[in-house]
Amino acid sequence: MADYYELLGIDRSAEPDEIKKAYRKLARELHPDRNPGDDVAEARFKEVAKAYETLSDGERREQYDRFGEAGPGGGGFGDAAGFGDIFDAFFGGQSPFGGSGGFSGQQASRGPARGDDLEVVVDVLFEDAVLGSAQPVEIRTHVPCEPCEATGAVEGSNKVSCETCGGVGQVRQVRRSILGQMVSTGTCPTCEGSGEVIEDPCASCGGDGRVVDELTYTVDIPAGVDTGATLRLSGRGAAGQRGAGFGDLYVRVRVLPHDRFQRDSNDLVTELAVPMTVAALGGDLDLETLEGTETITVEAGTQTGKVFRLRGHGVPSLQGGRRGDIRAIAVVMTPEKLGEREEELLREFAALRGDELSESRSLLGRIRSALS
Repeated sequence: MADYYELLGIDRSAEPDEIKKAYRKLARELHPDRNPGDDVAEARFKEVAKAYETLSDGERREQYDRFGEAGPGGGGFGDAAGFGDIFDAFFGGQSPFGGSGGFSGQQASRGPARGDDLEVVVDVLFEDAVLGSAQPVEIRTHVPCEPCEATGAVEGSNKVSCETCGGVGQVRQVRRSILGQMVSTGTCPTCEGSGEVIEDPCASCGGDGRVVDELTYTVDIPAGVDTGATLRLSGRGAAGQRGAGFGDLYVRVRVLPHDRFQRDSNDLVTELAVPMTVAALGGDLDLETLEGTETITVEAGTQTGKVFRLRGHGVPSLQGGRRGDIRAIAVVMTPEKLGEREEELLREFAALRGDELSESRSLLGRIRSALS
């Protein structure tokens, strides 16, 4: 599918009013009432409606700008099943071309609706979110009934015309308003749009054409994903009644904390423990990253708070740009306990620098102080 911004003929920086104006213009041009029997126009109308549905929603637009049409997990931002509602919001459910109504005035499709969309939250290890992984996801959902092959009927059973709707799958309702009578058409509640009812329902599913089962899917977690991202698995939701299509599965990501690293945008931040002697004299230290060991050269005179940067070792960009960095913040470690020789040497060093120290607490130090 083409880029949503290109479909609407707008810039990526377009304001909400510009998006709405562009959609309204295209919707009038491509509406099926103006192009009867034109499948190409109708298909393009649906694409335009889908583009508007995404770009007019701040959260969806932000995800689209980051991940594209496929979304962070390759699923997209929903189909155009609700484009009639969008059109109604502009034109009040009435066709601007003199027809009996907008898309809400068109006949509803016959047959059961597709299955429900499902949502599940998955906990992802910090390193898996940074580097990418495959994550199993378990769900309890409706699946097609095998004994009746999702028909809902015993083999050889007949279907009869629905008495409620007369076999058309729809019922008409008349409402009175200040503008006169308003006629609306909806799905028949008895046959759920099929126009037929089953004489001998399947014993396994009770005529529903589906049963509840537990399924496990493998979800590809893209490298660089963060908490709050939503991955869409098209057609992995619940099965619809009696052979209708499947809904979608939405996987919301929750990244677990790491014991050493924190994420700051696409950078990874950690502490680097620097021994006092290395901080004073300089040296090389090893840093364990999420992908192995890296060596950091510490310059003489390093103080706590100095930042060492490992470029390109951070979080990959979901948009395919440069990886972030690792920022290792130096923390100079002062020994908590000293041996007698260590203390002696440090006191000599302090004396050379003219530093004033407290009295020695070691036995040797106290003896020397007493004899001096």
